[in-house]
Amino acid sequence: MNEPYISAELAQPQGNENIGANEESLRMVSSQPLGNEPVSDEELRPHALAGFIGQPRLKAQLQLFLDAARKREVPPDHILLAGPPGLGKTTLAMIVANELGVPIRITSGPAIQHAGDLASILSSLDAGEVLFVDEVHRLPRAAEELLYIAMEDFRVDVMVGKGPGASSIPLTLPRFTMIGATTREGMLPSPLRARFGFTAHLDFYPVEELEKLVERSSGVLGIVLDEGSSHELALRSRGTPRIANRLLRRVRDWAIVHDLPSVGPDDVREALSLYQIDAEGLDRLDIAVLNAIVRNFNGGPVGLNTLAAMVGEESETVETVCEPYLVREGFLIRTPKGRVATDKAWRHLGIRPDADADGNDVSKLF
Repeated sequence: MNEPYISAELAQPQGNENIGANEESLRMVSSQPLGNEPVSDEELRPHALAGFIGQPRLKAQLQLFLDAARKREVPPDHILLAGPPGLGKTTLAMIVANELGVPIRITSGPAIQHAGDLASILSSLDAGEVLFVDEVHRLPRAAEELLYIAMEDFRVDVMVGKGPGASSIPLTLPRFTMIGATTREGMLPSPLRARFGFTAHLDFYPVEELEKLVERSSGVLGIVLDEGSSHELALRSRGTPRIANRLLRRVRDWAIVHDLPSVGPDDVREALSLYQIDAEGLDRLDIAVLNAIVRNFNGGPVGLNTLAAMVGEESETVETVCEPYLVREGFLIRTPKGRVATDKAWRHLGIRPDADADGNDVSKLF
């Protein structure tokens, strides 16, 4: 393994201050509001595992994991949080730090450009501290190799000098807990994935759990929801808490502008229709993709690049933003020949496939 070159200053023992760390890639985060500081619209995260809604099996596993570490009076093993965006990986990382009563430092894979950036962060950690690296699969290769030793042996090898006279100095690190979050677990190298002692997979939320989350968030934001309103919001949230909270804030804006003392189901439907979000959670781009396949290509198959050109978006946007939800909900099928719309997609658009006398597919209104 090629050792990263790090200045000699980093080989010196560090104090409590974050000396030499790359400030652009590191920030200190408190999991609790300060004093009488009001909770902002974005601060909807629970601060304890008991307040985290959803993922019941994962919560039970994580609670046992943390309780055992507290009884042994040692920092817990490293944790990997894997799952689609918006399901609560960052929230869980902050909850872990809060449950352990230790600070948390937050950075991300893309923010760490060189191995020296990561070495600076690691060398400034205190005993028991939590280091959270979001999008950990995007770490540079040299930083990954440095992280292997830090996670397993709690040391980093610092290179002092250059050329033939360079020497490696092992720097011992205090025992810390590394929490990595990834939306693409398959892109993690096997050596890095094997060094996590606990791997948590987050799944999409059912409507019932999203209803509870919307009701909790509405209480934090001071929104009065009538019976059935949380259900309407949950139906349109794509199984994702982040989307549910975002839609709730847009409904709150609607209620404020229209001077509504409370928000009913009809208000939710009317507010979200303004943002072109239908009862299935499909937005403008989703509907445009389905319309292109059904109306222009008689249901498909159609290639990704052709489909992207039809809707005026990049092919990567269609593939990564639209398709996962459309496929998961049964509106779309990926085949070797291209994308094909299902019967559910035809029904959702209000049309149906039929055949004329020549056997050609046509579309008729219901």
